[in-house]
Amino acid sequence: MPGIYIHIPFCKSRCDYCAFYSTVSADEVRHSYVQRLCEEIRERKDFFGSPDVSSVYLGGGTPSRLSIEEIRMIFDALCHCFHIMSDAEITMEVNPDDITQEYATALREFPINRISMGVQSFNDKLLCAIHRRHSGMEAVKSYNILRESGFGNISIDLIYALPRQSLPLWENDLDFAVSLHPEHISAYALSFEEGTPLYKKLQKGDIKEPEEELYINMYGMLVEKLKIAGYEHYEISNFSLPGKRARHNSSYWTGEKYLGLGAGAHSFNGVSRRINFQDVIKYIESEDVPCETEILTSANKYDEMVMTRLRTCEGINLEDVKRQFGDEAESFLMRSAKSYMESGKLETVSTPGGMFLKLTENGVFVSDEIISDLMNPD
Repeated sequence: MPGIYIHIPFCKSRCDYCAFYSTVSADEVRHSYVQRLCEEIRERKDFFGSPDVSSVYLGGGTPSRLSIEEIRMIFDALCHCFHIMSDAEITMEVNPDDITQEYATALREFPINRISMGVQSFNDKLLCAIHRRHSGMEAVKSYNILRESGFGNISIDLIYALPRQSLPLWENDLDFAVSLHPEHISAYALSFEEGTPLYKKLQKGDIKEPEEELYINMYGMLVEKLKIAGYEHYEISNFSLPGKRARHNSSYWTGEKYLGLGAGAHSFNGVSRRINFQDVIKYIESEDVPCETEILTSANKYDEMVMTRLRTCEGINLEDVKRQFGDEAESFLMRSAKSYMESGKLETVSTPGGMFLKLTENGVFVSDEIISDLMNPD
């Protein structure tokens, strides 16, 4: 069932590591943006052919920078143009320092039933080093406010291999996160994206990239601790309690159609990908949303299947490969996988749903290399 992603590209300040499209703008710009966003919702209401939607995700940027009235405008437009299923997953990303009791209570007016909170770390020195606005205790306070306000499905984001973060400090973050009992935890290795302040510090020698061994040890600790705590490791960077997988994000990994709204948002209709340009002012002022469309070739779709599905705990359904791309593609995939299967990094597993090619526990540590080698050489 298709989902809708809504990009809110506004932040109070920029984090040093962030490469997602966002801007620091005045309230008037943000309000004009929301008005134009509601127009785009109406303009693209026929995108799926059917009005039924099973997930909505407000991401950013920082959606919790929106006022309650701006959120109301967005949901009024969505509910007028689409049929949001009664069991739909509706997620909103929030920053801890935006959450007050008043704001959390007001959010309950809307059909939002899942919160994704960007904690990143509970260590104040590490948070300060990456220019996060909140403290560790503020994150805990905000989490408790959301719980007390009735949100029963909360995800928290963590980052590991931060500058000057040791293995014991990472263990402290994991123990603290588990003690809160969130339904979902996403944990990502810090990446140095070109153009970010963090990348510039790296180039200047102000900070050093952690040794590969530390990345591996931190990831191993993450997997082990969350497994013991009862979390399902269902995607390389994502862990959930039973029945609490992120349904919206899972649809990306399984090739579902999705509509992306707002500046910088991507859409996929099964044939092509549309990319709205990353320019808030042009987005607001243009009669037609500035965008470009990429028609996906069979090779593009094959590569996307490999890249997304191999990240999941289920892996790649070989029957899907054969059905969508033919016998030759399946043969190429298995030839490319042979050396990794022999070294214990890939395996095939027979299930009631078919034969799957998946990463082993050892393969997860070198997943980027494996995925690259399994892609179409053209």
